[in-house]
Amino acid sequence: MNTLQRHLGIPGAMAIGLASMVGAGVFFVWAPAAAVAGSGLLIGLLIAAVVATLNALSSAQLAMAHPVSGGAYAYGRALLGPWWGFSAGWLFLAGKTASAGAIALIAGGYLWPGHERLVAIAVILVLGTVNALGVRSTARVSATVVAVVLAGLSALLLLVALWLSGGGQAVGAPIGEFGGADAGWLGILQSAGLLFFCFAGYARMATLGEEARDPRHTLPRAILAALGVALVLYAAVGTACVLVLGPDRLARSASPLAELAAVVTGAPSEPDTAGAAGGWVLVVSLVAALACLGSLLGILAGLSRTGLAMARDSELPGALSRVSARTSSPVVAEAGVAALAIAAVLLLDPAWLVGFSATCVLVYYAIAHLAALRQPRTERWLSRAVPIAGAFGCALLAFTLPWQGVLIAALVLGIGLAARGIRLARRRTDA
Repeated sequence: MNTLQRHLGIPGAMAIGLASMVGAGVFFVWAPAAAVAGSGLLIGLLIAAVVATLNALSSAQLAMAHPVSGGAYAYGRALLGPWWGFSAGWLFLAGKTASAGAIALIAGGYLWPGHERLVAIAVILVLGTVNALGVRSTARVSATVVAVVLAGLSALLLLVALWLSGGGQAVGAPIGEFGGADAGWLGILQSAGLLFFCFAGYARMATLGEEARDPRHTLPRAILAALGVALVLYAAVGTACVLVLGPDRLARSASPLAELAAVVTGAPSEPDTAGAAGGWVLVVSLVAALACLGSLLGILAGLSRTGLAMARDSELPGALSRVSARTSSPVVAEAGVAALAIAAVLLLDPAWLVGFSATCVLVYYAIAHLAALRQPRTERWLSRAVPIAGAFGCALLAFTLPWQGVLIAALVLGIGLAARGIRLARRRTDA
């Protein structure tokens, strides 16, 4: 059996997307963004939000016309050609597999410091099993995670609002001033590229197109609604971090939201601090760990569906296209993705992975925009200006990211394209 079942409605799709977007990024990405842009990260957040919205619009238009698994891989292959589709799928698999390993390590650091890799491996195995039980299990667990994380972040933002209204003073420079040296627009654009890492979860909803009920109705609404919730939340959290911590302290922080909770409650920024104030820091740390797990669950689901779609087209080993008759999930692809994520946990350092993942995903969405431009008039409800602006925005942010991540992404893409060329040449020779 190689057919997925359509079990997913708008709430389930939104839960998976929000679990991916309101994940590890909201607890981590503010520090590297502040390091390159100071308080200018708020402008970077606005730029990232605009690019993410353009991407979501093009993704929604494509998903309505092509309600199949694979996301931009499937769209690029259908509308631009196999090489474009392969490039999108390969970059998605590479960037998000590395990201999955990094997020698992971050969760391990929150749950059992000093034993991060052991915990990360266990987490990947457990979440891979949840996904293998079917998309309804993924949606239920994602909905639970999203509810707890949104409640925790809402409580933290309420504490910040009470602290500010009670006369609390910001630790660092006010909004409008740069922390340290003036980073300029290059720094702001770099922060936008890093912050874009947080919004990429709506790709997971597009990759699940074959499992959505009435996908032409479900996917566009789920994608835009989930992105809207994430945009509001990130704007509130980013503003709170800059106001309370200031850009200099924020740039040095290993756990920005734990420090935010510590400042507004008057506790030291250690999660095991005794007392009510320290208890808030512990709550934030636990919510951060849970958010990592929700993000990882959605990433693993999206990776397996992209692997499934590529295997169906003989771009990856055919065994990855097997779908369980009992759970209607791509069980072999789920196992393969989990194995690769565990390899990333064992071999990779999470410190450089955000830039690499953001580069891969930005190029992935640029290909989606090019595919949207090629859609026939009968499939388009957006102005052509939307995908044109989106493709330009993705390319701009990708090439302003730290050069190490861009270089590694280019090397990974080159390896994938060369391997595909060799495989096709051998196939022609055999024929």
